[in-house]
Amino acid sequence: MADAKVIPFDDDRSRSGGTARPARRRTGPGGPGGGRGDGSAAPVSALPGAQAPEPPVAAEQEELRQDAGGAEGSEGGGWERRIAGGLAFLRRRVTGDYDVDEFGYDKELTDQVLMSVLRPLADTYFRVEVKGIENIPSDGGALIVANHSGTLPLDGLMLQVAVHDNHPAERHLRLLAADLVFHLPVVNELARKAGHTLACAEDAQRLLETGEIVGVMPEGFKGIGKPFGERYKLQRFGRGGFVSTALRAGAPIVPCSIVGAEEIYPMIGNAKTLARLLGFPYFPITPTFPWLGPLGALPLPTKWTIQFGEPIPTDGYPPEAAEDPMLMFNLTDQVREQIQHTLYKLLVQRRSVFF
Repeated sequence: MADAKVIPFDDDRSRSGGTARPARRRTGPGGPGGGRGDGSAAPVSALPGAQAPEPPVAAEQEELRQDAGGAEGSEGGGWERRIAGGLAFLRRRVTGDYDVDEFGYDKELTDQVLMSVLRPLADTYFRVEVKGIENIPSDGGALIVANHSGTLPLDGLMLQVAVHDNHPAERHLRLLAADLVFHLPVVNELARKAGHTLACAEDAQRLLETGEIVGVMPEGFKGIGKPFGERYKLQRFGRGGFVSTALRAGAPIVPCSIVGAEEIYPMIGNAKTLARLLGFPYFPITPTFPWLGPLGALPLPTKWTIQFGEPIPTDGYPPEAAEDPMLMFNLTDQVREQIQHTLYKLLVQRRSVFF
């Protein structure tokens, strides 16, 4: 909504450009009781030594009326602009007059639709608190490495909103997703539009070299599908492929710890036979799903904290460092330990799962 124009009560323009207007008085024969001879009431005269109040002149009255009309119409004008912008957006969607990059990323759709849908979930439902956002660079590529949990990958989506809405440069996070995401109908198209791409070294390196912020969760399905009893215990980080990618691109690695996602779907069982039949890595059983049907798919409204740690630079290593297995192991272990330590610290500071 547009801001209403402030109407100055003490307008210096009438006094700074010339001499002050003298108080206007009417003179004439007074009638009984101080009235005029024609029977109309006489104007009130100023007290001795005081200046009489000045009535607004016609020009000032017209300016006040115009300002008031602009303030009243500002709300309507704001809605008109929103409607016009929405219609223009729909027209571009229908005619195909919009841009996507080589990965299928649609920035306009992400900003105006997808982020608008996810933002209430992050701000109101999970009440995500973001710390250490200054550790993400304002420009250039960077690799954000985070823990993965929650049975369904909502943590990746909340991480995407957290980076965009809290970073001063409103940077977009390009997540690396498992191949299963791109085999699911509808989800495949939405993931591409939101900037996600297949978790392969070639795509990740190309994004980093073009100055993008890339997000990876090395635990994969081992992290997101672990039982509730192992919550906040990091699983194996694979063979360190993300470190090799960061070394080749010379991009810093930013460790990220997410607390709150583990409890949205407490996974107390895994129907492995059903999972194999459906082609899923696991089929979760929670206290509410599948017993309550679709209602059981609602996540619990836990309180989330996302903390970005100090970046680990990689541009100081020689080009052949990406082929050194010992270096990759050491850097992978350093990132993993930093994330795990921060998780424990955040858990100690947390007052409650829901508050």
